[in-house]
Amino acid sequence: MAPPPVVTGLSPNEGLPGTRITIRGENFGSKPTDLIGLTICGFDCLLSAEWKSPNKIIAISGPVKGKGEVIVATRLGGIGTCNVTFKGYHETIGPMKESAVWVEETTPLFVWGRHSLSPSSYQQEDPLGLSVEGNDKKFPEEDLMSYFPEKSGDIAANNFSAGWFLLENHHATSFNDLQAGLLHLRRKVEGQKEGQLSFLKANIGSVMDQVDTLVNLKEKLEGDVSKFGSEPTLKLEKSIKESEREGRKLFDDVLARRDRAEKTRNALNVLARFRFLFCLPCVIDRNIKKGEYDIVINDYIRVKNLFNKTDVPIFKSALNEVEKRIKDLQKKLHTDLQTMPITVEQQKRLIRYLVNLDCPYDPAWDAIKSRSDFINEKIKQIYNFHNTVDKPDTKSKSNTSKYSKYNPPPVTDLNTVPANVNFIDEICISVSETFPDLWKIGQAYFSGELRVKVEAGRHVEFKHIVMTIMECFCKSIRSSLIPNTLDKSDKNTFGTWTIPELEEVAPFLPEILRCVRSTYIALIKLDLPSEALDIISALLLDLRIHCMSTLFKQAAEQIKQLDENWKIDFSGDHIGITELPIKFECIIQDVIQIVKESVLSTEQRETALLANPAAHKELDKQIEAVLMSFHNVLNNLSSDEGSDDDEDNSPVVSQLIGTPVNGYKSNYTNSNTPVWEHRLLITLSNCLYTKNVVFTNIIKKFKESGFPIPEGPVHNAKSKLDILEKSILEKYLEQKSDPLVGTIEPSMYLGRFDWDLDITPNNIRPYAKECINNVIHVHSEVNSISSSLLESVLPQVVLTIAEELYRLMSCVQKFSKGGAQQARADISALQIFFDHYSTHKARSYFQEALDIIPPLENSDSTVVQDILRQCKARMRIQLLCLTSQANGPVTKRSH
Repeated sequence: MAPPPVVTGLSPNEGLPGTRITIRGENFGSKPTDLIGLTICGFDCLLSAEWKSPNKIIAISGPVKGKGEVIVATRLGGIGTCNVTFKGYHETIGPMKESAVWVEETTPLFVWGRHSLSPSSYQQEDPLGLSVEGNDKKFPEEDLMSYFPEKSGDIAANNFSAGWFLLENHHATSFNDLQAGLLHLRRKVEGQKEGQLSFLKANIGSVMDQVDTLVNLKEKLEGDVSKFGSEPTLKLEKSIKESEREGRKLFDDVLARRDRAEKTRNALNVLARFRFLFCLPCVIDRNIKKGEYDIVINDYIRVKNLFNKTDVPIFKSALNEVEKRIKDLQKKLHTDLQTMPITVEQQKRLIRYLVNLDCPYDPAWDAIKSRSDFINEKIKQIYNFHNTVDKPDTKSKSNTSKYSKYNPPPVTDLNTVPANVNFIDEICISVSETFPDLWKIGQAYFSGELRVKVEAGRHVEFKHIVMTIMECFCKSIRSSLIPNTLDKSDKNTFGTWTIPELEEVAPFLPEILRCVRSTYIALIKLDLPSEALDIISALLLDLRIHCMSTLFKQAAEQIKQLDENWKIDFSGDHIGITELPIKFECIIQDVIQIVKESVLSTEQRETALLANPAAHKELDKQIEAVLMSFHNVLNNLSSDEGSDDDEDNSPVVSQLIGTPVNGYKSNYTNSNTPVWEHRLLITLSNCLYTKNVVFTNIIKKFKESGFPIPEGPVHNAKSKLDILEKSILEKYLEQKSDPLVGTIEPSMYLGRFDWDLDITPNNIRPYAKECINNVIHVHSEVNSISSSLLESVLPQVVLTIAEELYRLMSCVQKFSKGGAQQARADISALQIFFDHYSTHKARSYFQEALDIIPPLENSDSTVVQDILRQCKARMRIQLLCLTSQANGPVTKRSH
């Protein structure tokens, strides 16, 4: 808005009608079209106004009388003010004075062929006998009325005032002239007082002439009566009329042509003088075709100011034509205003046009309604299009392009993106582009920028429009992606979608979040009411929870699909594991990073996700599900015994009952799949590595990424892995310990041996050596997988052997001296060889077995000591295999 115009000076500041006035001031506009109004003493003078500069206007005064202000109105500044006044007055016109008063052209110039006398041509003689033609400057009539109330300066008036007459006609006359005028007036009065006699004496000659004339007239009248009759004027009138008829017969055509010519001339004069009015309909049509609506509006306002109150029929007819075209223009502009798409600036311009044209509509509110209807309709179209594409019978075509029918995709994008992902992407773009325009036009409407009257209740209606669009936008997204968050009524309203498989939609969830957040940020910048923003904020919270849950579910599915290649890594810090736990850790780390970047990150007006109890609970649930999925993978691998078609090729323990020692067979069959026992050991090693290393790394990653430490899920997963470890160990021991222990008793009594025989021992018995060799075989097998498993497996094997020896010794009825020496030597040797892997319970079993054997005297104990010393020497290699010095990392051997 520009400042209002101010008039500070006039030149001249008084004058007759038609005076050329120079108007000076400020803020008269920057161009001629900015001047839209000019009144001088209440009379509209815009038609004669000529804009010169922002500080100067030249105009012609109208038929004004008295003092008044000069008011200027501009397009941007409105109606201004005036610091000075202009005084108009009317002057008495004499025969020698030029007049600026216009003569009405409708006044007939000829009446019965004679010139009519103008009322202004008559002037009463001055009673003082003084000339007033040189007295140009008149005394102000307003002052005379204030000096002589209810009086008049007219000599013939009943309320005549001599003072008024003198001030009005002789205020500039000198005192001497007034004295002379007084003497003149006295002479005239005294002359009238002399009476009729003096009048006759002074005019005797003229009176006699008049008497003679009357006598002559009487004589002639009497002669005419005797000659022509008593009424000669009737014959004269009849002759005159007959002459007139004959004359008209001769000159009818000429007179008719003259009348037509004068009418044509008058019509042309009127057309020339009011050409602006009569040409305006054609000018309006031409400017409408060019789209120059500002010129049309300016011309319409001017013609209304000039001719709106006219009573001339031809002017009214021309105005009617103008009004018809203006009404057609109003309808066209109103239609263009509601035709979408259209920019906000175009709508504002059309509203301004309609307001200036005084249209019967509320153009600003119609613009808001049309734009809101356009947004709702577009949301509906996008929803219906993608929902139709998403139907099950067109599933092969459901994964259309990213932009649907509104923006056709490249062919390479077909069958790659789910329909609901395309829908959310497109609807976010649509709302981000269209809703800001609705909000801007609404703010302009309520702030008064559009210069229209705001009806009561419009604020509530506009808020309802905004809330409706926000709810439709959010509910349509919920329906396409998270329908479980909708009410039953909303589900019936929006219909159903075919939700894609988890692996199809999960990769696009971060992009969906980004799109919705982008729209949310764009709406925040508009300074929307908090109620509208809270609707999208609630949607974003549910989307973030859904995204987090889905990404973890996808990770769980990926973990379930992990395959074990059974290739052991011996090069890293942790030997004896395969790629399986590494892959598991990578999947977890990847999903943590993705969730951190897309879900945990907070944008403007968002709160921390995990501050929400529901989100925190869902996170713990999904973390536990992911960890348990890997537990299930390990459990399945440890339970997959039936898949080993070559089970008989697994290494077996050596037996002395007719079966030779097979030795250490190849760990792998022809299909590169390890035997069942090796798979158990590999799975057990992976299980230990996962529990001790992977879980620690996962907790560290959670902590670094801003997640709360998932103590509960990790504790539960570790507990499950502990149970799984025990189960796997039991299965392995069932495969190794039971056959090994089962060979001890047959080997012990091979060859009908009995502890009561009279023998002289010189070495440990073969069954003891076989136990040592079998344990070494198990040691070698476990060490070939992972040396870290030795402390878990070997103590259990040794415990079962110790328990079996205690049982066998308990079953012996009687020991001979040599039998006691032999038994003590055998058990002591096993105790020495298995000491490193003997638990407290195993040692107690060995000791209890020794306690069962009868005690020996010193000489007999010497024999046992000699046997043990010789055994250590002869079986030094076996002893080294089962001591801690030999239990370091090993590389895989080729067998």
